[in-house]
Amino acid sequence: MRKETFLKLLSVILPILVVAVLGSIFVNLGMGWFNSLNKPSQWIPNIIIPIVWTVVYLSFAVILTIWVYNDSVPTSTIVLLIVNGVLNVLWCLVFFTLKLTFVGNIVIVLNLIFGFYLLFNIKRFSNIFFNILSIYPIWLSIATTLNLAIWILN
Repeated sequence: MRKETFLKLLSVILPILVVAVLGSIFVNLGMGWFNSLNKPSQWIPNIIIPIVWTVVYLSFAVILTIWVYNDSVPTSTIVLLIVNGVLNVLWCLVFFTLKLTFVGNIVIVLNLIFGFYLLFNIKRFSNIFFNILSIYPIWLSIATTLNLAIWILN
């Protein structure tokens, strides 16, 4: 593998891995507390949540790899990706590790807003990528609803 190709791949995969790993660490630190919370009766089975996040992260990794190899990712998209990654990690820290459910609601709503900004920014450049990555704000919408329910019930 050429050095340039390796660096392109690393520039896509490494940030996604950092967000996923940091998020997982913060979530795992608060799982004991989280499991003790009251949850709505229509709660998603716990096994589904990491599966969906894995699909989301893999979708971003594949699409960004394709995008980087075929073209260059627009600066506006890069900025929105960074904002979304920071908000994802921040939510995991605030909600799970710091156990601040109200502040977690504020962060996740901001994440949802920026998730939709990201999606529609991507649509300007690729309808196919837009369709595939629509899973991200849809999942954030579900997570926001569940987050709000936890805050109300606890």
